Amino acid sequence: MEPPFILGLTGSIGMGKTTAAGYFRQAGVPVFDADLAVAELYRGEAAPLIEAEYAGTVNQGIVDRELLARRVLADQEAIRRLEAIVHPLVRAEERKFLFRSSKAGVRLAVLDIPLLFETGGEKRCDAVAVVSASVEAQRDRVLTRPGMTAERLEAILQRQMPDAEKRRRAHFVIDTSGSHAAARRQVDDIIRALAGRPSRRLAEPRI
Repeated sequence: MEPPFILGLTGSIGMGKTTAAGYFRQAGVPVFDADLAVAELYRGEAAPLIEAEYAGTVNQGIVDRELLARRVLADQEAIRRLEAIVHPLVRAEERKFLFRSSKAGVRLAVLDIPLLFETGGEKRCDAVAVVSASVEAQRDRVLTRPGMTAERLEAILQRQMPDAEKRRRAHFVIDTSGSHAAARRQVDDIIRALAGRPSRRLAEPRI
């Protein structure tokens, strides 16, 4: 089995990464959604491990993300402990996704990972696309989310690499400040640019 060319997809909060990932899926490109993997783990394997570390954050076997956020968001050590629980489980799901993609003969696969650069995930990719938008668009989008405040947004941004640095490191930038049609065209351009490119990873992905 030949491994697919792996495109990392990332972007700061509110930049439109979920929308861009949807365009890849619509074009027939399989996408691994790290956030969705976390949500599933919070309903399953990760829940008892998180409850053991942060008692009272699990209700009826499901992690209460709001309660957990209150416990860890302003505590860097608590965040590191949480990541030590969750990240290895997400990586295991990612490997399963890549194995399935290879077995199916997929030539291009996307890893949708919010903190790709922050966690060194770009090393597992052949190229990286960063989703970006203006600061004004970002704040307008994020502050309309339920429960979001300016203070909470600032705490989240403190954990994320600045957008300018992400764009500097990227092979591709998808600008979502304009219309949906314009963003979709950028995604289609990336897919065409990567068509037929071999992965630099020589080994078959392991599960």
